[in-house]
Amino acid sequence: MSLKIRLTRGGAKKRPYYRIVVADARSPRDGRFIDKVGAYDPMKAKDDPARVVLDTDKIQSWLAKGAQPTDRVLRFLDQAGLAKRPTRNNPQKAEPGEKSKERAAKRAEKAAAPAEDAAA
Repeated sequence: MSLKIRLTRGGAKKRPYYRIVVADARSPRDGRFIDKVGAYDPMKAKDDPARVVLDTDKIQSWLAKGAQPTDRVLRFLDQAGLAKRPTRNNPQKAEPGEKSKERAAKRAEKAAAPAEDAAA
């Protein structure tokens, strides 16, 4: 059974509140879970210490048993110093797409044409 440390959504409409739980990877997001190990309230200020509440002892024991945190939970654990999140680097993400490159080339041609006419 593969275990995940992940978020389950609670709270009212437009007022989210998340519990950090350990669950079987096959169970639904808000479905059955094994253990509650923390909470996350995105409505609180970023510098509020009650925004993310973690039970560090439980989390460390579940990580030792092989539970894998999701990306968002791994961010919280990294901030708390419980796990290390590798930095991501995708320099190709900032590159424009093919059509955008074609449009830029056409614009450059149009801008260069009047300059050539004036020079001639």
